[in-house]
Amino acid sequence: MRSWQHRPMPISTYPSGFAAQAMVLAAGRGERMRPLTDATPKPLLRVRGQPLMQWPMQALARGGFTRQLVNTAWLGEQIAAHFGERATWPGLPEVQVAYSHEGRDFGRALETAGGILRALPALEDVFWVVAGDVFAPDFVFSAEAVQRFAASGRQAHLWLVPNPPHNLKGDFGLAADGRVLNLPAGDAGRRCTFSTIALYRRSFFTRSDAPAPAGNPEGVAVPLAPMLRAAMDRGEVSGEVYTGAWTDVGTPERLAELNAASPTPSFSGLT
Repeated sequence: MRSWQHRPMPISTYPSGFAAQAMVLAAGRGERMRPLTDATPKPLLRVRGQPLMQWPMQALARGGFTRQLVNTAWLGEQIAAHFGERATWPGLPEVQVAYSHEGRDFGRALETAGGILRALPALEDVFWVVAGDVFAPDFVFSAEAVQRFAASGRQAHLWLVPNPPHNLKGDFGLAADGRVLNLPAGDAGRRCTFSTIALYRRSFFTRSDAPAPAGNPEGVAVPLAPMLRAAMDRGEVSGEVYTGAWTDVGTPERLAELNAASPTPSFSGLT
């Protein structure tokens, strides 16, 4: 068992007692999107009339998840300046936004699990995580999904998608009973792609063998995939396949395709 001697440093900006229902990941550099991301953080690139990360933020608000935490690194000050501490959009409830500024605190992003560990003191016991650079305009974040997951006893629930052209081999398998499987290399079982949309329990990140304590005071960079695969091997991860529109907006070409294919949204939001 690890023994952590450091008290977690506070998350960068959040009100006293704040407990986010969802975390939107927005700390990546967006190397494959350069030069578009040289002066603009990738999650603020515009898709169909609004910043890319605004799509999941609005979808969360539509589902009633109005306390959201955003982690930042590359040009993170632009994200905080854009959305502020309270975001409002026509027809949606006001969203309270808090920030975990990894770039300011550590000079770099902490990878996915490291960023979640950093933000953990400001997250609810069960919380959503979604990447701010994934476009899934019809995904429904529902209280019913949270309730089902909370009652399941699992540590994580993932939404998988059919494999896109850039990830034809997929990521994880899915058993008939809903368990997500860490299939060994060479296994012929069907794999799907992890959408980045998931529900987690805090306890997923606070095991005795966790690579950093809650709050991640040392700024340890921790990838999520190894933690997920280990939990799958313990039978602790469930999942389902989402067949709605979904795009990992990872290249300028995919961004251009999205913007060429569709009208401006009815929820135009911040400009």
